[in-house]
Amino acid sequence: MKTYKITKLFFCLIMILTAASCQHSKKLIPGEGYIDVPGGKVWYRIAGQGPGIPILLLHGGPGVPSYYLKPLDELGKKRPVIFYDQLGCGKSGRITDTALMTVEHFVNELELVKQKLGLNEYYLLGQSWGTMLGTDYYLKHPEGIKALVLSSPAISIPMWLRDADTLISSLPDSIQKDIRCNEQNKTFDSPAYQKAVKIYYQNFLARKLPWSLDIDSAFSQEGGNVYNYMGGPSEFTMIGPLKDYDRTSRLAEIKIPTLFITGEFDEARQTTVKYYQSLVPGAKFALIKNAGHMTMQDNPRENIEVINDFLNEIERKK
Repeated sequence: MKTYKITKLFFCLIMILTAASCQHSKKLIPGEGYIDVPGGKVWYRIAGQGPGIPILLLHGGPGVPSYYLKPLDELGKKRPVIFYDQLGCGKSGRITDTALMTVEHFVNELELVKQKLGLNEYYLLGQSWGTMLGTDYYLKHPEGIKALVLSSPAISIPMWLRDADTLISSLPDSIQKDIRCNEQNKTFDSPAYQKAVKIYYQNFLARKLPWSLDIDSAFSQEGGNVYNYMGGPSEFTMIGPLKDYDRTSRLAEIKIPTLFITGEFDEARQTTVKYYQSLVPGAKFALIKNAGHMTMQDNPRENIEVINDFLNEIERKK
């Protein structure tokens, strides 16, 4: 009988320790490194040592590396913050094989990053294209994700393009004409089209001028071939495979706390983002004033505040 009780006690202790190890991610040490994925290596950086649940960041593009997300370092006061450059851009390996330039590839890549970093519970924050990646990843691998932050979302590219048309119509007639003529002629390298792109971006992508070194670095190390192949030559001309992307019909499947963020002058317009919010049970919405698509660059203080408020509320309810 005594042996049975000791054995039972030992078994219970093992079960408790196993459960505890499953519930918590391994301790994340600030620093950077590389992770092997199909097609090459991806670079990651861990910032912050706070005791909170880690948050994993998904940059936009596709192919625009994580430099511009640097203001989100501030979240590291309360929790580890994980940045990584998806394959094909930034400090990660470059790719030319279009078979790797798919949503499915980047979902699988993200799963490898999560496994390598030992994330058993974490928050997932996607920005722009990162919201597409984050949504598809959650739908396939929801385990361990405690909340979603979908910042400047592009959940439906048909809706995104309609919003872009609305924004273009607010620009001077000459700029509108340059955009439409060059789209029709597919002359995307023309100086007139490139000038129009710059004006559009300064109005709706990042409004604080001059652009920060973070943004300059992101564009100088952009994976242009990934961006052009999957999307197109600009934020408002989408001709690649992503042009038909739409997950609005599946947003009701999100069963965790979700925050939608958009900027006052964002490419992801408020009416569209509020529509996305209405499709996710219990989701919250936050508007960042005086900001375009890169809310963390245009209004970093308010952007950090709304994210921290959202995560703090979740953690208070534990």
